[in-house]
Amino acid sequence: MNWVLWNNRLVKDGDIHLSKEDRGYQFGDGIYEVIRVYDGNMFTAKEHINRFYNSADKIKLVVPFTKDVFHKMLYELIEANEVTTGQVYVQITRGASPRQHQFPTDAVEPVLTAYTKEVERPVSQMANGVSARTVEDVRWLRCDIKSLNLLGNVMAKQEAHEAGCFEALLHRGDSITEGSSSNMYGIKDGVLYTHPVTNLILNGITRSVILECCKEIGLPVVEESMSLSTLFSNDEFFMSSTTAEIMPIIMIDGKKVGNGLPGLWTKKLQTALEAKIHQAVHV
Repeated sequence: MNWVLWNNRLVKDGDIHLSKEDRGYQFGDGIYEVIRVYDGNMFTAKEHINRFYNSADKIKLVVPFTKDVFHKMLYELIEANEVTTGQVYVQITRGASPRQHQFPTDAVEPVLTAYTKEVERPVSQMANGVSARTVEDVRWLRCDIKSLNLLGNVMAKQEAHEAGCFEALLHRGDSITEGSSSNMYGIKDGVLYTHPVTNLILNGITRSVILECCKEIGLPVVEESMSLSTLFSNDEFFMSSTTAEIMPIIMIDGKKVGNGLPGLWTKKLQTALEAKIHQAVHV
């Protein structure tokens, strides 16, 4: 796992040199993506790359490669590091320039870096479920941009971690938004509820695949904000992310959700997602 994509070439990890005035380092002025790899193939690569470019557009940052070239470079990185089951992390910053808050007026080259790592699927946790802790959502109001500004997410995840929980369940007042690094879903009376796509959440790629799975298995979807005060009226609850896939949440703030076990609809969705992954990476 020694090869890293640095701008337009593969280099050894120790050969990367980043400026102290890189705007990603000083301001979080950049965006990123995490793409899952199964059997050496990226899952939903096109969707992740499209979101990467969309996030860049929203902060007026130009990615200096076409999407096709970028896609090819990521696969070359995966092959160089011989990744089987894992992930690709990629980020781009606005580049290095003398420190000032406004964008640099002189031409600055963006800095792109990407690396891979082996990450096993969380099979046991997906089968048995995990716990979550509710945390007030204090992040900025452009959560739809997958930016490098993640301090609010980090603080929420740390609070959950210190409480012995897998994830933080974020809420703005009584309105549940998402997790610190995931999307959230409740199922009640055979209907799935999840926050609509607005500036308050990141529209997860796995989230989009899950909504497709819901249609396939006949699970109605209502995209509206769930209420924290009625949280435990849900029969099932789960989260999703690129690396966690569909993760049942069986306990929140020390209290059981439903019967305290992964629910039937959640299991059906896991099976449907598994089929989509298999079809995509074994074509």
